[in-house]
Amino acid sequence: MGMNAVYNGAEDCPLVIPVFPLAGALLLPRGQMPLNIFEPRYLAMVDDAIRTHRVIGMIQPEPEDGRQTGEPELLQVGCLGRITQFAETGDDRYVLTLTGISRFRIVEELSVTTAYRQARISYDDFLIDFTARAGEDEVDRNGLLKALRAFAKANELKIDWKGVNEAPNEALVNALSMMCPFGPREKQALLEAPSLKNRAEVLVAITEIEIARGGGAPETTLQ
Repeated sequence: MGMNAVYNGAEDCPLVIPVFPLAGALLLPRGQMPLNIFEPRYLAMVDDAIRTHRVIGMIQPEPEDGRQTGEPELLQVGCLGRITQFAETGDDRYVLTLTGISRFRIVEELSVTTAYRQARISYDDFLIDFTARAGEDEVDRNGLLKALRAFAKANELKIDWKGVNEAPNEALVNALSMMCPFGPREKQALLEAPSLKNRAEVLVAITEIEIARGGGAPETTLQ
């Protein structure tokens, strides 16, 4: 693979990948996640990824892993992302963008000599992710927008409504899922939703719960 790697199906994707545990982070297929990398082990991870497949697996650590020492346990489902933008800063940081390819399930975490963690994975449960805009017609767009308006009003969020109205259903559902200020468990529920329709329903349900709680993040801007 390399700089011009194209991942059109599971058969194109590596089965052993570096994994980047990050609580509260959600990457979804064809979504874009900016990352600011500064820890030495993750700088090494990016170096190795760029030399090989240009992919990184985003995954959340177990939210209630109470161990005081050692690495936290990983949740079983994450999302593979391809490095589509990359820049070095003058202060030993990497600024990059990952574009989501497909969700994966961890088969086993590997014992490795690298400072970063690696896992053997399977895409078998998520083959639908390789089909762009699959299930868009089943999404209740009006219900989703109604919930978003209520959430925005309750939390004084600034929203680019022109962009929202122009976005296809897949881009809308996935971008909102990634951007909304929800907790790790809610983010994981959105990640693991089996279909776009189901993800939109989970998003509406979480949004309604957050409105009822009066919770939110007033400083957040969705665009």
